[in-house]
Amino acid sequence: MTNMVQCVVLKTEAEALDTAPHPGELGERILANVSKQGWSQWLERLSMIINENGLSTADVASIQLIEDHMKGFFFNEGSLGQVPSGFNAAPKKK
Repeated sequence: MTNMVQCVVLKTEAEALDTAPHPGELGERILANVSKQGWSQWLERLSMIINENGLSTADVASIQLIEDHMKGFFFNEGSLGQVPSGFNAAPKKK
């Protein structure tokens, strides 16, 4: 049987993640509140955040900024997490 979660991203019940995708309390919150599809949407946003800001996942300051974006994206906490005004995503490749 598939585990389900009330996804804060999709605003509907959807298939749950199998494991916490991030360490610590934030990862546990994500596991309890974000679906696989919601996490996939975050990964797309994460790529944009890393590229736009020149971040490194090996840098402590970059990781903190990424976590701040995660909290904004998933839980509307803080001032980060939204798509920057004026941003136009490239069309998806077929």
